[in-house]
Amino acid sequence: MGTMPEGSGGSPRTLAEALRARDDENLAALLRARPDLLSPVPNDVTQLATRAGTRASVVRALERLDRFALQTAEALAVAPDPAPYDALLALLTGDEGDAGYGRTSGAGTSVRDIEAALPRAVALLRDQALVWGGNDRLRLVRTARELLAPSPTRPSPTGLGPTAAEATAGMSPGRLQEILAAAGLATTHDPVSAVAALTALFTDRARMGELLDTAPPEALAVLDRLVWGPPYGEVTSAPTPPVQWLRDRGLLLPASARTVVLPREVALHLRAGRAHRVPEPVPPAVAPGAQYGPQVVDNAAAGQAYTALTTVEDLLKDWHEGGPPVLRAGGLSVRDLKRTALALDTTEQLAAFWLELAYAAGLLASDGEADERFAPTPAYDDWLTLPTAERWVVLATAWLTSTRTSGLVGAQDTKGRTLAALGPDLDRSAAPEVRHRVLRLLSTLPAGAAPDPETILSRLRWERPLRGDGTDLRTRLATWTLMESELLGMTGRAALSAHARALLSLPETDGGTGTAEAISPAGAGGRPGRTATEAASAAGTAGAASRSGTALDGSARPAGGGTRTEAWPGPGGAPGAAAAQAPARAGQDTGAPADGVTPPTAARPGPVAPQDADAQARDAARARAVTLLAALLPEPLDHVLLQADLTAVAPGPLERPLAETLAVLADVESKGGATVYRFTPGSVRRALDAGRSASELHTFLATHSRTPVPQPLSYLIDDVARRHGHLRIGAASAYVRCDDDALLGEILADKRSQGLRLRRLAPTVLSAQADPASLLEGLRAMGYAPAAESAEGDVLITRAYARRTPPRTAPAPVPEGPPVPDATLLGAAVKAIRAGDLAATVVRKPAPEQAEAVRGGELPRTTPAETLATVQAAALTGSALWIGYVNADGAASQRVIAPVRVEGGFVTAYDHTADEVRTYPLHRITGVAELADESA
Repeated sequence: MGTMPEGSGGSPRTLAEALRARDDENLAALLRARPDLLSPVPNDVTQLATRAGTRASVVRALERLDRFALQTAEALAVAPDPAPYDALLALLTGDEGDAGYGRTSGAGTSVRDIEAALPRAVALLRDQALVWGGNDRLRLVRTARELLAPSPTRPSPTGLGPTAAEATAGMSPGRLQEILAAAGLATTHDPVSAVAALTALFTDRARMGELLDTAPPEALAVLDRLVWGPPYGEVTSAPTPPVQWLRDRGLLLPASARTVVLPREVALHLRAGRAHRVPEPVPPAVAPGAQYGPQVVDNAAAGQAYTALTTVEDLLKDWHEGGPPVLRAGGLSVRDLKRTALALDTTEQLAAFWLELAYAAGLLASDGEADERFAPTPAYDDWLTLPTAERWVVLATAWLTSTRTSGLVGAQDTKGRTLAALGPDLDRSAAPEVRHRVLRLLSTLPAGAAPDPETILSRLRWERPLRGDGTDLRTRLATWTLMESELLGMTGRAALSAHARALLSLPETDGGTGTAEAISPAGAGGRPGRTATEAASAAGTAGAASRSGTALDGSARPAGGGTRTEAWPGPGGAPGAAAAQAPARAGQDTGAPADGVTPPTAARPGPVAPQDADAQARDAARARAVTLLAALLPEPLDHVLLQADLTAVAPGPLERPLAETLAVLADVESKGGATVYRFTPGSVRRALDAGRSASELHTFLATHSRTPVPQPLSYLIDDVARRHGHLRIGAASAYVRCDDDALLGEILADKRSQGLRLRRLAPTVLSAQADPASLLEGLRAMGYAPAAESAEGDVLITRAYARRTPPRTAPAPVPEGPPVPDATLLGAAVKAIRAGDLAATVVRKPAPEQAEAVRGGELPRTTPAETLATVQAAALTGSALWIGYVNADGAASQRVIAPVRVEGGFVTAYDHTADEVRTYPLHRITGVAELADESA
């Protein structure tokens, strides 16, 4: 179907007619822009139009308008209904619009800019079904007009008040005649003509100018305070002379006993015809704040990317044997967050960011045990085996798509509770969209250019004015995005890096996840909503259908104011209408569908997955980012530099086996461009406890050191190894065994051993009332090097215990409203709507006694005998019928069928609405009627 020519005389009478006149592509564009209209799929175009006019849907659509499109809608709300295009343009340009392109409207806004941007704004509003009609009769959806038009309790965003006709409603005829006489107009015989005369005066520029020339200066000052809103003001019972002068002439009209309002026509005259003080047809430009060399930016971003990786590794390594406990309400306690920040040598806010990043990437989760604690997941071990650049891409993509918002940690929710890191209340649906948008705005700048942050915020406020007032969540998300992107290495010196630009070619998220087949609650009238797969099936004849307050005086006060559904390919390889029938319908477990209709069994080919272009684009973007980043990161080293002061210097990142062994053998002393490790008796003993021998440690150091092994380090290893395991500790409750009874006597004589409550059982054995672990720690604190032994007397090798959670998936983003439908769902939904529209509007030929019911839109009613006879006759002649049908859930529907066979209390027929052959129980058919045009 072709769209109706704009401005033609055949304008649609309703929004439903306007939507019905759209072609399938435009209808799909509407459903893509407003996905809430698909929950559930509307039965026909009339239901789609009704749903598009509901308050919740209109509010959601208005919130996604840019500033100029919203200003256009606000101007339509105060314009006559319907309004021609020229009247709308005049409200946005004002009187300057008649003076040519050289003039400006508002604060330096060019009339040329408004005239160039207005067609786009009107087309956007029309595409989203907020405006309908041709250019000669533009109509704003009634709900949108109610939201944007002025009212006594809610002034218009334009600052305009009610019209003179609205403000004088209920005014006595005598008072109206007094106003006419004071304004110099002839009196009339009725209130209607009086209001018309007053309105004509207010809209006449010349006569209004003459009237205001006679006004006292104080009266003009009162008008100046009200002209840009709010238009309401309070007055006393004895108004001052300037206010009284305005009231006498109707320039101020009473809104209540002590409130007056400036009529809309008067305000427009004082504004020179403009609905807005500052129209904003052009989005604010993103201005660069500084310029750096692209290589400098990339190097800085790569360095920070590597720092981000090491920070996440250090965090999870610190929780390697099990992290802090989970609060009963969920999340991390303030004390544990402080400890984590201290371990990472950073602030609590940054520690919360790294925690949330690891959690979003699926590397960290709670273990789900009775004493629930946080711990790394098995995915963390897999992540560690990836190349460095690929590990960064995992973190970056998780951050881009996650709805977790670490900036909220420490703030309070609506109930006054503090929001905890890793807690359940940190998801914000707008976060992925804002992150993508901020980074894409950065990508519009030249390479190496850092933006002025205020211009980024101004641009975002222009794009979503109803969500951006400077202190709202969206503005804070943008500010946090600029900071977090620098921490993560997406930007370097605030400029977007090359690897981030490559990663940003990923398709933007749709704002949430969810299945495309979610069943929605019953709609109006008790009819249950259809699933997406059921909508795909309801497309029988759709193919044919688609083809064919201010103070006024000294005593006045201010007035209070998803999951993709696999499909079998249809003709031409496209998914057919019957493709989506297979996924579950209610009642599948009983062998019968919920609606009682049994599709015939037929051999279908196996499901063929369509080419996933988005997956290919994601893989290509990640590969480009990995390639660009890998070239900037240093190669891992296989050596260290040993020094005589018992330290080792790693001049760069180390290979993982070397780094892991060195982390056991030595303690990290400092980090930076190079990492300094220090060897101590405790660190050497730790390596010996892990099963290493002294000879193995000597060999390891000699192999991986570019400098000779210093003699002090060799002596340290040999000395600790000689004393290691001389004392043996086992579980009796606990005992100490040593072949040197003098050493045991020395321990007993030491006052520091009193807390262990040791007692000699034999010359070479001491018993203790402490457990073996406490006994080990106590003796080590006294300077000894005991070793634990098993019940058989063998030395126990102690390695770090790696505590892992059960397999966990990364947290799913919390969607902001319904997910954006894919092309398959959109095509199926459009076909279903067209089919339902045909079934609802098809011409029927009812029996004489059914004529009144059919004209009223009710289901046909026939007796069982009449139903059977009519269906049998239609099966013989091959004609189509209109039937009323009630499924097993009691939901009534209308269908157009062509009976094929009638037997055993069932009729097998081709269902035009569902575009497939179905079997219907005759007892569920409430009645039948022949179609006036059987070829339908």
